[in-house]
Amino acid sequence: DLYASAIPFYFALYQAFKLLSYIDKNKAFSELSVRALKTIKNCAITISVLYVAGMPLFYLLAEMDDAPGIILIGMVVIFASMVIAVFAAVLQRLLQEAIDIKSENDLIV
Repeated sequence: DLYASAIPFYFALYQAFKLLSYIDKNKAFSELSVRALKTIKNCAITISVLYVAGMPLFYLLAEMDDAPGIILIGMVVIFASMVIAVFAAVLQRLLQEAIDIKSENDLIV
């Protein structure tokens, strides 16, 4: 389960690097940035789903070793990735609205 969540994590990390390069090239307000944020959001949701699916395994492991901290760590990862997903969704929506306003202003002038 941990190895399966590494794939979307590194893909989201690559998308974040691409987003930073768009900002560096003054292309922050473009569809490429919106697409990168959408991919980051989807990767964060995927990580959350993988950990939610793996929680019964974490529970069995915690019962066997008598270590309730394992369940807490799983819950923290789920919460953190959902916060990242919500933050990326809000940024995606704001960026899309800014692009729409910019394109409307370009058409007016």
